[in-house]
Amino acid sequence: MRIMKKPNLLFVFADQWRRDAMGFMEKDEVITPNIDNFSKEALSFDNAMSACPLCSPNRATMFTGTYPVTNGVWTNCKTGLKDVELKETDITLMDVLKEDGYKIGYIGKWHLDSPEVNFSEEPISGARNWDAYTAPGKRRHGVDFWYSYGAYDHHLKPHYWHNDEKMINIDQWSVEHETDKAIKFINENKNEPFSLIISWNPPHTPLDLVPQKYVDMYAGKKFKVNPNVLLTEVTDHTLSVNPRLNFTDEEYQEVMRKYFAAVTGVDENFGRLLQNLKDNGIYDDTIIVLTADHGEMLCAHRLWSKHVWFEESTGIPFLIKYGDRFIKGRTDNVLNGVDIMPTILSLMNLPIPETVEGIDLKEVILNGDQIENYAIMSGYPGQMRAIEEFERNGKENVAYGWRAIRTKQYTYVVNKGYTMDHGTERLLYDNLKDPYQMNPLKVEDYRENEVTELLEGKLREWGQKYKDKFEF
Repeated sequence: MRIMKKPNLLFVFADQWRRDAMGFMEKDEVITPNIDNFSKEALSFDNAMSACPLCSPNRATMFTGTYPVTNGVWTNCKTGLKDVELKETDITLMDVLKEDGYKIGYIGKWHLDSPEVNFSEEPISGARNWDAYTAPGKRRHGVDFWYSYGAYDHHLKPHYWHNDEKMINIDQWSVEHETDKAIKFINENKNEPFSLIISWNPPHTPLDLVPQKYVDMYAGKKFKVNPNVLLTEVTDHTLSVNPRLNFTDEEYQEVMRKYFAAVTGVDENFGRLLQNLKDNGIYDDTIIVLTADHGEMLCAHRLWSKHVWFEESTGIPFLIKYGDRFIKGRTDNVLNGVDIMPTILSLMNLPIPETVEGIDLKEVILNGDQIENYAIMSGYPGQMRAIEEFERNGKENVAYGWRAIRTKQYTYVVNKGYTMDHGTERLLYDNLKDPYQMNPLKVEDYRENEVTELLEGKLREWGQKYKDKFEF
């Protein structure tokens, strides 16, 4: 085996992809042969969590190793909120890689810049709504090859920008097209250390925009429905106006069929990437990471979308491999979005910036150590409520929402809702005894038992340390 002085990095993540939607987990009935085979060679964190289960916040957290309360990306980068964006001065994973001389590529969804329409009614780039063109310079954080967009969900007709404001329109499923671009990048840079980040938008909604060939793979399939799924009066709690959705049994079967179809398409293209590394003789010279920014509720607890503390929303895939250098199998160690950046840098023998707030889980991956770790997770006011509060008072409405802490066994939540009149509720879930989180302990006083007293104490310590405005 050829040994390189520095490993390559292939960091792949999908949007709105929940942890259970991988075949080897034996939970969701999804077809993922490439990921299943990869899991036999890699290490899977079965308690990997999203630090803030919403697109922009967890992306900022993954790349900076800092919490939303620190990096300021506490909600999605969207119209009406000019200041919610990744800052030029933030030190990212890419900045450290660039400093070490890596050739860096970024392909796919970015969603970390304030939308261009916040500054111009009709941007030259053609970006509209939440979308944005990121010009060359500091906002690209050291990326050499940029083929990306801000936020745009037409998966079958995506668009991108490269090094100028001319929009590149494509008539191809985004995952497949971005994989084509990634393979070309690898082929052109295989003889030098490279780092390539691929951000696939599917299985993010809308679920209809997936190639029919993947849907056909589930033809005639009757999926089991999880016991916490309720098909009437379903709401998207991230919206200011909450239309009630009602599904028939067959309509819900179609929802799962299309969601899983998108995941199967992700799996096929992940397999293409792995095969390309093997064909180029650099498979064992590359640190390979496969993960997601957050999950998807799919009607669990009568909820659609994400941005809530339940496992369907917060639980993410996280698999990592580097030849035979890392251990293989599955670990129950907790990994949080904030831990990803420092862990990868440590594994690459690169310095971890002093700004980082996550922990280094290198010894788990190298030696299988058990490390006490807690995933601190946060949820902020809903999409439209945040804008409304900002417009009324000129300040961020971050004192509401929820905060949660996840251990190997428990999820503990302090929920204040999104308005002052909601009140405060405290909930404790035993995820080992109650995996579908249907029977939480409703806590009147967090000091009533040792578990809730310990976990709320850690939440409060975290809030004080990072100057969180949330009032427990």
